[in-house]
Amino acid sequence: MTAFDKTQVSCFRFVRCGFDAASGVASLVYAFDQGPEMVETITVPGAPFQLDAARAEAVQRALRLLHLFAGVSYYKAAVPPQVAIDDYQIDAATAALVEDLYLHGLGEFAYRNGLNLRGRFKLPVGAQAAPAASAVGLPARALVAIGGGKDSLVSIEALRAAGVEQTVTWIGGSQLIRACAERTGLPTLNLGRTLAAELFELNRQGAWNGHIPVTAVNSVIMLLAALLTGADQVVFSNERSASYGSQIPGTGEVNHQWSKGWALEKALGEYVERHVASDLHYYSLLRPLSELAVARQFAKNDHYDAHFSSCNRNFHIMGERPVNRWCGVCPKCHFVFLALAPFMPKTRLVKIFGRNLLDDASQAGGFDALLEFQDHKPFECVGEGRESRAAMATLAARPEWKEDVLVKRFAREIQPQLPADELLLAPQLEIGDEHRIPAALWERVRANFTA
Repeated sequence: MTAFDKTQVSCFRFVRCGFDAASGVASLVYAFDQGPEMVETITVPGAPFQLDAARAEAVQRALRLLHLFAGVSYYKAAVPPQVAIDDYQIDAATAALVEDLYLHGLGEFAYRNGLNLRGRFKLPVGAQAAPAASAVGLPARALVAIGGGKDSLVSIEALRAAGVEQTVTWIGGSQLIRACAERTGLPTLNLGRTLAAELFELNRQGAWNGHIPVTAVNSVIMLLAALLTGADQVVFSNERSASYGSQIPGTGEVNHQWSKGWALEKALGEYVERHVASDLHYYSLLRPLSELAVARQFAKNDHYDAHFSSCNRNFHIMGERPVNRWCGVCPKCHFVFLALAPFMPKTRLVKIFGRNLLDDASQAGGFDALLEFQDHKPFECVGEGRESRAAMATLAARPEWKEDVLVKRFAREIQPQLPADELLLAPQLEIGDEHRIPAALWERVRANFTA
């Protein structure tokens, strides 16, 4: 392979995509200019799949959308000025959705690499608007995404309490996620995703690299799986806080979690019902909740204490002791510890993490970033600064927490600079009304969340 020079690439090509119903393997093919093909594969267990004409047509539409969404991993290696689709044509609605994903979903990537992507990624529109999609007869069942952290476990238990038939679903080979999924006692579905090997070689040769909107890609993988395995809902666990990014001086808002936010959920959910299958519903069950409200809900049940982890750094490590599931120094560990602290006994929380993160002076900088004190919110899936400030102020008023070194420091140095009415916990726990949850289900789930 000749050396890869990202500055010399002029075109990124969506070459073709295909699905083999006999094996359950989807192939997504990409290339730069006339270079070698890069082939990604998605594997859906349960093959062979028998698809009637309507279902096969919906699968084809979902497959093309996945081809376009998953291409973000490859396009970013060179961000060339031109984009081509070799094998099929798309309409304006599809182009608009995908262009939005590449612009906002690569926002952090662009910021960190000093790139301006505004107006750069433009898809060719060659097709007339497709007729509205019809129902394909999907049975009432939910594929629920599980990530191994607290949020998806809250969704799974809320759906269980509401009597929804569900299959706990994840993508890739994480042992931690598998252990959490098995702990639910529910049916499971493990989807495979294998990136093209060439991508790793390009990265070694100096390709652009960085954060991609992986939740969006995983969403469409699960939508495809729902059509194949027979489920009328794909449920994620993205809370309200995901819609708010980091405020960067001189740049504006950059949202690490854009593909977990309301804008993408709304756009993708509406697109799928209009253009893929009218009876296939995509939504987040936790959208009306803040991170703190999710933490309160999680704390009601200790069934997963020894199994869950939201720590990104330690995700590949699986150990018996809690300290092996939580590194204790990353923004996710800091935030989950702080968010759970107001809602569970201190002894239980310290047992989960293996130590008390708020009694360690060396961690001050990490917690300051969460509080948006002398730093911006970290590029991580963490709650809003106002949530962290309210949680810390709550702890500062509690005898069992107020002597811990970082809580004491907050009360002494930071709290006096903040308006008292902004530090109340109750307003952070209010339930919002922006969501795509089916109305009858929301009535049942809402009662559970407010109890």
